[in-house]
Amino acid sequence: MSRNVITIDADASVIDAIKTMLSHHISGLPVVDRDGTLVGILSDGDFIRRVEVGTEKRRGRWLAMLAGTNQVALDFARQHGRKVRQIMSPKPITVEEDIPLEQVVQLMESHGVTRFPVMRDKKLVGMVTRTDFMTAIANPRLEGLPSSGDDDQIRTSVIAALAHAPWRPAALNVSVHDGIVSMRGSIRSDNAHKAAIVAAENIDGVKRVEDQLVKITYPPPEEDYGGGDFVSLEVEPSTEDDQPLYACERPR
Repeated sequence: MSRNVITIDADASVIDAIKTMLSHHISGLPVVDRDGTLVGILSDGDFIRRVEVGTEKRRGRWLAMLAGTNQVALDFARQHGRKVRQIMSPKPITVEEDIPLEQVVQLMESHGVTRFPVMRDKKLVGMVTRTDFMTAIANPRLEGLPSSGDDDQIRTSVIAALAHAPWRPAALNVSVHDGIVSMRGSIRSDNAHKAAIVAAENIDGVKRVEDQLVKITYPPPEEDYGGGDFVSLEVEPSTEDDQPLYACERPR
């Protein structure tokens, strides 16, 4: 998470909030009251529907009736408001600083949001955004990071990574030389092909993967009926059992 959190007062003007976001290159601001208590959150999405740029919602009579007077009034306040408290999203969803990342991802996906204020004992201590995930992923992969393990260890790790995968290649052959992994074998689909390469690339010490995997159909067409082309069967001579049956003659 980001610990140096920039906040905005609920009574600040919309223009001041925009200037703060642009100058600090951020897309969201926690909103606090005079006591520093978190009361809302402001994001760049709150400025999409605004009267200044002519994008405010315009509803006809029937659509306004369907939306309801309460929703119409709320939309008007957000699209014309001059104070942060008038356009912010109140009561934002927050997370505690010790929450597992998996739960943060689930909350982002289920609520369709990109940032959460991070709390400690009801006090704002940080912000976690999608960008923080990008930073966390990139840090261990910085250029110049020394690799560990020799070629034999890398080969063992690659094989182990693929051993129990349901999409693993068939007849897999892995060789490693100076951290360069060569993979040969048969693979059933494009997605399985991609997953196998990714699995190898994620092994510590791998510099590059030489992809020699070949996609096959399963089962191969020539094996559908035992292999080979269809051939004409030799006509066998008929036997007595093959003679047609005739109706018995009526007795005279």
